[in-house]
Amino acid sequence: MFTVTYAQLNAWLTAFLWPFVRIAALVATGPIVGHTAIPARVKIALAAFVTLIVAPTLGPLPQVTVFSSAGVWIMVNQFLIGAALGLTMQLVFAAIEMTGALVGLQMGLGFATFFDPGSNTSAEVLARYLNAIAILAFLAFDGHLQMVSALVASFQSVPIGAGLLGATGFRTLVLWGNAIFSAGLLLALPVVIALLIANLSLGILNRAAPQIGVFQIGFSVTLLVGLLLIQLMLPNMIPFFARLFDMGIDQMGRVATALH
Repeated sequence: MFTVTYAQLNAWLTAFLWPFVRIAALVATGPIVGHTAIPARVKIALAAFVTLIVAPTLGPLPQVTVFSSAGVWIMVNQFLIGAALGLTMQLVFAAIEMTGALVGLQMGLGFATFFDPGSNTSAEVLARYLNAIAILAFLAFDGHLQMVSALVASFQSVPIGAGLLGATGFRTLVLWGNAIFSAGLLLALPVVIALLIANLSLGILNRAAPQIGVFQIGFSVTLLVGLLLIQLMLPNMIPFFARLFDMGIDQMGRVATALH
């Protein structure tokens, strides 16, 4: 007769549940896999599949009862670590969407919005366009696999049961947000400056020849200039996105180390 003791059952639960919470938190908050269009069952199945592969490689775990106060605290720590790592990569896509929003506003496309199921808000059409390009580039560069690899490596830098220092890790995450949004502003800067020059030129033309009717052609001119500049920038955007993704993967390791 096959019998299972409470100690064996607790060991099996801890070996699976704690890594599962960290992995599920990243799946819920990370880019692409955390999108609201993906059903919750698929996310749970994906997290469970990765956990089944990763759990046997983690080595000895703390000898703590799963549903005790110490066990629940470990579970909360795993959730915070996974959510912080997922947010680290999510900030990269947020910066790219911000770039599209800034450029679209200068082009006069700020009114062209539609519902974004990812954030449950209205998003500018150009921001969604750049975000779609970034997602395709992320998949083409195997960014989703690198993200999972960085998550697995976090179990070595922040073992299960290790306490969180709190402020240090989250300060690192805030500084990363500052750096990545600065990169997004730099990406939008050439188009914004060119459109500003075009608007200044139209303003001078309106003063020199009011009969032309700048207000009738201004929108068309700024829109055409903006679309031309975006077309010229596209070949250089993909390498820039690849650099942002590499920075995000490296930053995941730094955030995980700072949390410990």
